Amino acid sequence: MADTLTGTAPDAAVPVPEFPMARQARCPFDPPLALKELQEEGPLTKVRLWDGSKPWLVTRYAEQRTLLGDPRVSADTDRPGYPTKASPDAGEGKLSFIMMDDPEHARLRRMVTAPFAIKRVEALRPAVQRIVDGLIDELLAGPRPVDLVEAFALPIPSLVICELLGVPYADHDFFQDNTKTMVHRDATPEQRGLASRQVAGYLDALIGERLAEPQDDLLSSVAERVHAGELTRQQATEMALLLLIAGHETTANMIALGTLALLQNPDQLALLRETDDPKLVASAVEELLRYLHITHLGRRRAVTEDIEIAGQVLKAGDGIIMVNEIANRDPEVFPDPDRLDLTRDARRHVAFGFGVHQCLGQPLARMELQVVYGTLYRRIPTLKAACALEDIRFKHDAFIYGVHELPVTW
Repeated sequence: MADTLTGTAPDAAVPVPEFPMARQARCPFDPPLALKELQEEGPLTKVRLWDGSKPWLVTRYAEQRTLLGDPRVSADTDRPGYPTKASPDAGEGKLSFIMMDDPEHARLRRMVTAPFAIKRVEALRPAVQRIVDGLIDELLAGPRPVDLVEAFALPIPSLVICELLGVPYADHDFFQDNTKTMVHRDATPEQRGLASRQVAGYLDALIGERLAEPQDDLLSSVAERVHAGELTRQQATEMALLLLIAGHETTANMIALGTLALLQNPDQLALLRETDDPKLVASAVEELLRYLHITHLGRRRAVTEDIEIAGQVLKAGDGIIMVNEIANRDPEVFPDPDRLDLTRDARRHVAFGFGVHQCLGQPLARMELQVVYGTLYRRIPTLKAACALEDIRFKHDAFIYGVHELPVTW
């Protein structure tokens, strides 16, 4: 369904497509066909959101990178024109510093940068390898078929982020259940609000414990900032909530969805199954990050000053939506973009964004995925799906895309 846009583009009466668009059921790994068609027409077009607002949709790679790096583009949800929430029931609100602008964004982000530095993350690799090997041992010793999401994909990032933050893994069911509700598109505002408050209260209590008795973990570092007067207790809790959600929900979905994509591309799966070359494994991770799209509803921004780009003038107060899944399929940057090719140099993808808001935890996510993709298929070489692709439930109903379950056997 679309209405008509007048006076904002060279063609004074062009249809305005609604966003988000539906993905084709037979192509669950690909962006919606409507997004591909818009990309072919040009890099910028107006779209209509559920509330009638009409932000700019940016569909090409070059323009997305340019705008993500432009200081006249704001991540602050309170800015005039910031694209509204994804649905009437989605709920609103800032999620710590990722929805702020500099200098406050930079000040808060610096407080938690050190644990995600590449050298610190690499020091965790042996521990992550032990976690992955231990879970594979349990898979091999257990019944078949098994849900790879529940038995493997969720526990890995949960164990890692719990270790990093200092959250007891014994409580993982509690925060996994609540974060699922928080990112579920069909959850009511009341359900989402309750889940958020429960996790925030839990983390606030842990921060209180660290204020009294510091330990060697990230929550203690955050608590130290509270003690020094650099953060309020609420800011510290919001920061911990962001790190907990970002640290396990996205990576867990990437593990399961990536495995399913590889099972659907057996020639590419064979490359990983038959190699112990860390360079090929690293290349595979980058290509899967390009090819898939866990965050699939777009990075939303507001224009603070007029910007001329691609023959258009984005006015102060305009909204922008940049969907990485279509930018990563831009044929000007990635030839034959709809083909999964693990030998491709895909390092320029925008799965983690670009500019000052580029994902803080990307070194950790990359390392975890390298360990998983470099281990699972070599240790279980006959791994296969235990049901047809059309029987797998995809998370069209969630802000973070993936699969609800992935039955596998071997």
